[in-house]
Amino acid sequence: MYIVKHRKIFYVFSVILIAFSIFSVAKYGLNLGIDFKGGSIIEVRYPDMSSGTTNADSIKSALGALNIGEYVVRQAGDDGFIIRTKNLDEAERNKVVQTLGGELKRFDSVGPILGQELQGKAIWSMVLVLLAIIIFITYAFRGVSRPISSWKYGVVAIVALFHDVIIPTGIFSYLGRNGGYEIDALFVTALLVILGFSIHDTIVVFDRTRENLKNFAFGTSSNKKTFEEIVGMSVSQTIARSINTSLTTILALIALYIFGPKTTENFSLALILGIAVGTYSSIFIGSPLLVTWQKWQERSKNSK
Repeated sequence: MYIVKHRKIFYVFSVILIAFSIFSVAKYGLNLGIDFKGGSIIEVRYPDMSSGTTNADSIKSALGALNIGEYVVRQAGDDGFIIRTKNLDEAERNKVVQTLGGELKRFDSVGPILGQELQGKAIWSMVLVLLAIIIFITYAFRGVSRPISSWKYGVVAIVALFHDVIIPTGIFSYLGRNGGYEIDALFVTALLVILGFSIHDTIVVFDRTRENLKNFAFGTSSNKKTFEEIVGMSVSQTIARSINTSLTTILALIALYIFGPKTTENFSLALILGIAVGTYSSIFIGSPLLVTWQKWQERSKNSK
């Protein structure tokens, strides 16, 4: 009940995070990976790197002498580097690999047309998932009409999902500007996983609210409760389950982030951020928004 009663505190916290995320995206943009804007990515391993003969500065110096245009160098583990460049042809690729030396672990190349096509598909996939969620929730809660309509549960869920997507995106925008983190196909996959995970948590609370409405909203005067009390009770009944489920998932993802390969680092970090934010929104934002909407509806009705 505390969460619903003091919901404005949690709204303010979320608004601050969303404002930061929007500001970050507007100021820094998104550091798109080669999946979306095209280019080449090379991963090279140096078994003798511990000797100090090879470092990021020496890699940059060698690439600068090749005149291949803009490039980004990031260390991958203790004995390798990941280099991102423009789209290289076969001759340029061979030239770069020969210059860098070491052991070539990976070379990927994506053309700009394919990258633009992937951008479009990523956006459409997000839109279609959100539409499907609204339709599903409206159908699943079709029997709920009081004190708010079933479609409003769907709208509130979408607001919570926007919260869950924009915050990790804003953080990655900031990290892309200051730490080289990229928005790639795996990041989009992570966002879709976050949407599924978050909506699952939200529906669990909504479903408990629906059950409690049947038992307490229209009963006798002795056990009848207000909508705010019912939502607060529903959150209290499901909060432990939501936190425990998310915590065990996040612990596994932290292990993947720390000990996993470099290629899954962005993916695991995006999931850690998204699941944490999604759990927060399911408990502190989604259900309290139902109460806020119901109160607005009540005030509007009484003012007429």
